[in-house]
Amino acid sequence: MAVRGNFSSKLGFIAAAAGSAVGLGNIWGFPYEAGAGGGAIFVLVYLFFCFALCFPVMLTELAIGRKSGRNAVGAFNALGHRKWNFIGKLGVLSGVLILSFYNVIAGWAFGYTFEMAAGNFAITESFRAYTTDIFAVGGYGLMFMICTAFIVSKGVSAGIEKAAKILMPLLIVMMLSLIIYALFLPNAMAGIKFFLLPDFTKLNLSVVFNAMGQAFFSLSLGMGTFITYGSYINKKDNLVTSAALITLTDVGIAIIAGLMIFPLIGFVSGGTLSGVGRGPELIFVTLPYIFGEIGGSAGSIVGMAFFSLLCFAALTSTVSLLEVPVAYVVDEFKMSRKKAAWLMSGIVYLIGIPSLLGNGYSAYFSEFITYVNVTTSTDFLNFIVNVANDSFLPLGGSLMVFFAAHIWKKQNLDAEIAIGFEGYQDSFIRKYLQFVIPFLLPATLFIIFAMIVLVTFFGF
Repeated sequence: MAVRGNFSSKLGFIAAAAGSAVGLGNIWGFPYEAGAGGGAIFVLVYLFFCFALCFPVMLTELAIGRKSGRNAVGAFNALGHRKWNFIGKLGVLSGVLILSFYNVIAGWAFGYTFEMAAGNFAITESFRAYTTDIFAVGGYGLMFMICTAFIVSKGVSAGIEKAAKILMPLLIVMMLSLIIYALFLPNAMAGIKFFLLPDFTKLNLSVVFNAMGQAFFSLSLGMGTFITYGSYINKKDNLVTSAALITLTDVGIAIIAGLMIFPLIGFVSGGTLSGVGRGPELIFVTLPYIFGEIGGSAGSIVGMAFFSLLCFAALTSTVSLLEVPVAYVVDEFKMSRKKAAWLMSGIVYLIGIPSLLGNGYSAYFSEFITYVNVTTSTDFLNFIVNVANDSFLPLGGSLMVFFAAHIWKKQNLDAEIAIGFEGYQDSFIRKYLQFVIPFLLPATLFIIFAMIVLVTFFGF
């Protein structure tokens, strides 16, 4: 018999939902995107997208989920619009694809925890050899997926909520401890200035697109996560404050991650911070080198603490990513939660094998053709990032708010958001939502989606 479950408290829901938003997107993705985007100017654009665009999308997803009490696909059926459940199916597909590559990167981080504990700082010189050792990193990824499946299989309250209440405080304490350590290193302030003082000459369309993609990725939007989580929350909770707290937590963790990492980069670069945006290598090459410079047992402890933190952050997100397809299978196919969790985790792991092979082990998956009109290649992991993260998420967000405003009707959305929010009808937030959700938000997100597709897959 399929059992859905519910969050036992609003605090538990906020911790779990914030854990969904907080993850590799904040600690792995945000720092190198900010570095590549010119530091503080990227941060400003990212903050704008989080609050102006992402917050209304999150609120819409939560409202659809709570009203329907169903998963990302079943929600559209329950609201009487079965023909529109393709939006939910797109979201489930996006979540599965993202989790497939996410688990590979989480496996790298899990393995690095042991490497740092052993004092193997020389791994910075053999990162490519490390990622091509598919049996080792594949094993780490498998262990990580097993941990994720175990938590999800325990249910909403006993599994997801309980884990989030433990992992989120641990994550914050570890990050703050590393910030305190980093700020006392030589040239740390150069990193802080790069991160907090904007240079407007570095603002361009690339920065705008990357900041938008980072905002959607880090907040887990457009893939039905918050429809699923919204279906588990109390019918009288204030959705506006819930969405605001989740967004603020996500943004806060991203800023804390920057305050933790950029002082370390300032230390190792002598304060120059040139070329800090180096993709995954910023975390897996530059930082271990920094820990090696610290040296001895102190370097090992700091390095192990950092990558343990990265694993904690990843786990809070992999749990929510797995919950989306699991909830779909539990609701629509009446499968037990335990069976659904282990089945879907196995499928996701298999789908992630090309991403595992595409980092130097397999020539085919390491030079995967991604463009339509020009012959250009990238590894399969980045191909999935381009498809699922950069393309599907803004498309899903656009379709979600269009559905809410014009198919489900904005008065129904308005009525659901008003529940639990005394004074909502006369509030500024209602006026803002009435302005952006019907036309501005779906049109803006769809234009961004179209431009990303043209640039990424057609070479325009």
